[in-house]
Parts: sequence; structure tokens; C-alpha cells
Amino acid sequence: MIKKIVACLLILGLLTNNFVFAETNAGIEIFDITQEKVIKTAPVTPDIQQEAAMYLKGITGLYPKINPIPKQGFMIRIPLDPKIKVENQWFNNTVDEVIVIFPVNEDPFLLLFDGQNKALFFNFKGDTGQLMNKLNFKR
Repeated sequence: MIKKIVACLLILGLLTNNFVFAETNAGIEIFDITQEKVIKTAPVTPDIQQEAAMYLKGITGLYPKINPIPKQGFMIRIPLDPKIKVENQWFNNTVDEVIVIFPVNEDPFLLLFDGQNKALFFNFKGDTGQLMNKLNFKR
């Protein structure tokens, strides 16, 4: 149990620390949850930012699980420049990065941070296969 809590705190700590690196490391990062490290980086392209914008427009609701960070899978952090305004019944703020979480054997979901740096998790409609192809990354 303690290991799970420490792992979740470590992952969230790594994700929030990325704000410090936003100016110097504005690339896409693919983070392996099991290995607890970034396994691939890629430059941000307009195509990938457009994919992320479509995911934001496709938000369908809050992610329902109490412990949203899976034990296995990966996360893709996509910086957004310019920021994107997200307005729906669950979230109303500008977003400067999107984190797409890919759990094993589940649909992907989004992690966003609000104006107070609070982590919020959302289900969305969208084809993540195109993102994976553009990043040349396979599950």
C-alpha cells in the first residue's frame, strides 16, 4: 500500500515538476509508468498540437476512478503553444499542456491542471492511434 502511494506521489511530482521545465524543455515526453522514467522525447509539431486540441474538444466527462494513475501503461505530455481555452461543464480554463494517460487494457484519458495547479482527469472521444503514428510509438 505504501509503495502505491509513493509511486503515485512520485508520478504526480514528476508531472508537476514539468512546469519548471516548460520553457527549456518544450518537447513531447513519453513516460513509462512501470519504469518510472521518460522513455522517448519528440518535438512538438502543429499536427500533434491539433490532435491534442481535438482531445480537449472531445472531453465527455470526469474520469471516475479514485486512483486514476494506473500501475502499468504510459503517459504522453504534449505542451501547447499557444495555450488552448477549454470551456465545458467540467473545466473552464486555459491549458498549456495535455497529458494523455494510456492504462493497460483500458481506454486512454486526459490529465489537465486547473489555474490552482490541481490535477483533473477526464474521459474523451478521439482517435489516439493517429497520435501514436505521428510519434512513431507503439504500445
